[in-house]
Amino acid sequence: MQRVIIYFFAGIVISFLLNYFLLGSQGWALDLYYAIAFGAAWGMAYFLDDEKFTLAQKLGISFLGMGILIIFGVLLFDLEKAVPSVIKFSMVFVAYYVFASFKSSKSLRR
Repeated sequence: MQRVIIYFFAGIVISFLLNYFLLGSQGWALDLYYAIAFGAAWGMAYFLDDEKFTLAQKLGISFLGMGILIIFGVLLFDLEKAVPSVIKFSMVFVAYYVFASFKSSKSLRR
C-alpha cells in the first residue's frame, strides 16, 4: 500500500509540473485536477495489479474511479473540462497493463 501512495503522489507531482511549466498551463486548478487524475490512475493500476482481483473487479473499480473523476470535474469545472481527465486516466491505466503484458509474469509488481 505504501508504493500505491508513492505512485499516486509521484504521478500528481510529475504530471502537474509537466502540464504547468512545459506543456502550457490552463490554470493551476485545472492542471492540478488533471494531475490528480494521472496520479490516481497510476496508483490504482498498481494497486489492482494483484492476483486477488479478477478482471471484472479491476474493470469495475476503474470505472468507479472514472465516475468519481467526472463527478468532481463537473462540480469544480464543467463537463467539457472533466472529460479529458477520464481520457488521461484511461490512457495511463491501459498503458500500465500494456507494459505489464510484455513481462512473463504479466505484472509490473514482480
